[in-house]
Amino acid sequence: MPSPGKSKWAGVLRTPVGVSAATLLAAVLLLAVVAPLLWSDEAAAVDTGQILRGPSAEHWMGTDGLGRDVFHRVLVATGLSVGLALLATAIGVLTGLLLGAAPILLGARAGRVVSAMVNIAVAFPGLLLALFFAVVFGVGASGAVLAIGFALAPAFARLTQTLVAKVSGLDYVAAARIAGLGRVRLLARHVLPNVAEPLVVNATVAAGSALLAFAGLSFLGLGVQAPAYDWGRLLADGLAGLYIHPAAALAPGTAVVVAGLAFNLFGEAIAKGVGLRSAPVVFRRRDRDEPVAPAPAGEDRRSVLAVENLRVTFPGGTAPVRGVSFALRRGESVGIVGESGSGKTLTALAVAQLIEEPGEVTADRLEFRGQPLHELPDRTRQQLLGTSFAMVFQDPMTSFNPTQRIGRQLAEVSEQHHGLGRRQALDRAIDRLQAVRVPAAARRAKQFPHEFSGGMRQRAMIGMGMMGSPALIVADEPTTALDVTVQRQVLRLLQSVRAADDVAILLISHDITVVRRFCERVLVMYAGRIVEDLPAADLPARARHPYTRALLAAVPDMSTELERPLAVIPGRPVDPARVPVGCAFAARCPFADEQCRGADPPLVADREGRRVACWHADVTGGRPMMAEEVRVGE
Repeated sequence: MPSPGKSKWAGVLRTPVGVSAATLLAAVLLLAVVAPLLWSDEAAAVDTGQILRGPSAEHWMGTDGLGRDVFHRVLVATGLSVGLALLATAIGVLTGLLLGAAPILLGARAGRVVSAMVNIAVAFPGLLLALFFAVVFGVGASGAVLAIGFALAPAFARLTQTLVAKVSGLDYVAAARIAGLGRVRLLARHVLPNVAEPLVVNATVAAGSALLAFAGLSFLGLGVQAPAYDWGRLLADGLAGLYIHPAAALAPGTAVVVAGLAFNLFGEAIAKGVGLRSAPVVFRRRDRDEPVAPAPAGEDRRSVLAVENLRVTFPGGTAPVRGVSFALRRGESVGIVGESGSGKTLTALAVAQLIEEPGEVTADRLEFRGQPLHELPDRTRQQLLGTSFAMVFQDPMTSFNPTQRIGRQLAEVSEQHHGLGRRQALDRAIDRLQAVRVPAAARRAKQFPHEFSGGMRQRAMIGMGMMGSPALIVADEPTTALDVTVQRQVLRLLQSVRAADDVAILLISHDITVVRRFCERVLVMYAGRIVEDLPAADLPARARHPYTRALLAAVPDMSTELERPLAVIPGRPVDPARVPVGCAFAARCPFADEQCRGADPPLVADREGRRVACWHADVTGGRPMMAEEVRVGE
């Protein structure tokens, strides 16, 4: 089945504008190749008896000051004019790509410096930049090529920055980072292919602009120098006798316009025909001969993740995650619940080492499989996370690279970390798809993500996590975009994965009912802190924090009175940039007093190991919050 990308490109040639532009451009490129081979002698032949003659049957566009045939000279000049313009375009596109992708290649800090320089350069007109660089690089064809190339680069870099920034935030790029791909490979395999179409369109249009700019520099005497000649040079020579012999200037001028239109119209045809994309159960046990990541030296074999006093901060003092501490053991399922903005996903991203500058992650302890993640060398950390850490993202559509087949994306993990060959890695990918019950796995592995349903993509995402030997699966809202039936299938699949290989699971959700049924333990987060940590079985009757009880009361069940409005938690969640003094939930809590508004309660454990951060945790004796204590909807 042809990919949608190929069908779109083929669609360009099905439109009248596309056919015309492609034919015209092909003719220009063909002429650029064959004209210097066929007519160079005729163009160079000097005939002093035919100086400055007008158009005739022998000389269609007349002759120049040395009696040379203008028409043949224009044809031969096509090769140099088009060749130099394409070379300048290539320099501009390559330079723009490197500058635009600087945040990925160099890191966020250096990338911001490069981006600032690009923004300054974009503020100057392209012609002014070309003239400036022409003076810097000197008069001549080489200097003009560099001048035009570097003049094109800022605008192309700005476009690349915008496209790359959007794609870099998608889930499949984060998955590739977790898999341990280097910056160059990440850019080449997962970012640039998804922004290629708009870049190709703009590069085609830029070639037409470069052609015009090059002719302009040669016309001004800054480009091609005698005895070589291009269209701009011929135009300058013909302009001297414009009133007595206009054809000598008209011919090269027409050639510049026609060739420029060919490039620009073809670029516009691509834009219209293609469209600019922004770049957007029972689980089988592990076979004995499958690669297993060795446990790091000194690892507690029951310990998977240990987090103490984890903080995520951004410039300006914003701290969306404030002092989070928890631990996971092998085979344990733990849920994190809370409203949007409570810090659930940022906590998971910090553990996965996916928080980039200007964000800063600090922790007194952040250990995965007994290894301190913040102290490991980059390569060792990537190897550890790539083989033992899996992440299932919220939106199954953005979890995979839309330009690559599913099987290749899964196989990339084994190629990167297990040293398997391309065929072996693909065979393992098919095996993993079979393990997560994707039907016809061998055929499905050859398909693109858009050919999978939402539930099937989530299964494949879990299969990608099982390409290594995961000790921990972080599932970030894995069922939000799925219907109820598929939600249950995905959750059962995660349960079977956990039971089969003793894998720890950290489930992030805003749905406290799902977490209560799926997990053994629940962490309730509010305003970047864990406010309660208790067994899931204790949620209905023994939840102690007012926020936890309010979440439970706001969930309707079969006993909810249909005549009454649904209960909601009063007020709004706290803005991470303006966390109030004292308990962050005080403004929404019916039990808050002056102590709550003056001091933030610590997270303390009781005799049974349940933790709660509330000055009045036992004010209601651990009973669920009654509907009367929660504001009802209008």
